[in-house]
Amino acid sequence: MARVLVVDDEPKLARVAAEMLELDGHQVARATGGRQALVELAAAPFDVVITDLRMPEVDGLAVLAAARALAAPPEVVLMTAYGTAESAVAAMKAGAADYVLKPFAMDELRLRVRRLAAQRSAESRSERLLARLTPELVAESPAMKAVLASARQVAATDATVLLLGESGTGKSQVARYVHYQGKRAAAPLVEVHCAALPETLLEAELFGHERGAFTGATQRKPGHLAAADGGTLFLDEIGEVAPATQVKLLRFLQERTFVPVGAVAESRVDVRVVSATNRDLDAAVRDGEFREDFFYRLNVFAIRVPALRERREDLLPIADRFLAARGVPAARLGPEARQRLLEHAWPGNVRELENVLERALILAGEEPIAPAHLAVGPAAGARGRRAADLLGEGFSLDGFEAELIRAALERAGGNKTEAAKLLGVTRRRLYSLLASLEAGGRDGP
Repeated sequence: MARVLVVDDEPKLARVAAEMLELDGHQVARATGGRQALVELAAAPFDVVITDLRMPEVDGLAVLAAARALAAPPEVVLMTAYGTAESAVAAMKAGAADYVLKPFAMDELRLRVRRLAAQRSAESRSERLLARLTPELVAESPAMKAVLASARQVAATDATVLLLGESGTGKSQVARYVHYQGKRAAAPLVEVHCAALPETLLEAELFGHERGAFTGATQRKPGHLAAADGGTLFLDEIGEVAPATQVKLLRFLQERTFVPVGAVAESRVDVRVVSATNRDLDAAVRDGEFREDFFYRLNVFAIRVPALRERREDLLPIADRFLAARGVPAARLGPEARQRLLEHAWPGNVRELENVLERALILAGEEPIAPAHLAVGPAAGARGRRAADLLGEGFSLDGFEAELIRAALERAGGNKTEAAKLLGVTRRRLYSLLASLEAGGRDGP
């Protein structure tokens, strides 16, 4: 139940009210006047404060003001025998949750406290749930602090958000942060990885379909848009969506309506769209691979998520948090290993860091993690110098790209999905690169 403070300069009324509330299971403290109430408020937290309005020296409005100024302010109910409309309005404007007129039945007071306690309990559960769901993003660096500031700013609105950045930087975590920091936090967050679905299936998954709309559609199925009604739809790898689907998504962004596959009637939903891509959409628009009007609809509020090499201050805190999540003390990652992590270029960003640490834990066993356990390449500076040394040695950009793709395929045993992960691109992007190599008459992998 609730922790309640009863404040009244009439000790008898305060005692009777406290005893009645204790019968309901509340923990009740009493204060015989406003000055003592201020001492009680400073000494312990309360869920509900019931205070008389007219008291000498420190009145109920002063108690209300002190309660509202606390870091975790309690709900305040004012009691008054001077029940004018003006005093009630002033109390509610000042932040009072309710007021009662003297004389009142104790059952009436009990019901009001019971209602406020239940409301506060529900809010507390909701806050704890949101705290568990909201990603704890490391933001020690100025670059990441700016990202979170922008995310909080746009979260309070319904604006469409476009997250830009390299693969593995944590764009999906930022998308979840935007959702759970906003007014739609209690509604669904539906995530769709656009590159993981074939074009024909993506449309049916997004918009839903009617029975018989295509072979295998044995029953009507609502899509992701319908499932996200009232909440947020996160479209990851939006840069890989085919032009035909771009047109339909554009219409939805413009009119908030869509037509399920095989249907005639339009459907309408209230959905906030957050999308993400590692592609340069400006270049894709110039090359005719991405619709310009669709890009402008997506790009209402853009947030660029920095690469790990641009937020070096976050690298070791991310590593420590990763270890802590697995019950591993930070001390297991020794100074030399930490230095090795700082020297690496991290082309795969946070995802690469997590994979490296996962492997290091396996290799190290119960021993401290040493540099030998970290499967990382040369430092960023050394990597840059080695690449520069290739210039003028018979290498070309096309040839180096083909060689890199061939190496990724060999390491992945010919599995294109795994090769795409190694290269930090989507499977569809890898197919596009392979097709480009073949069309250009270059030696493909």
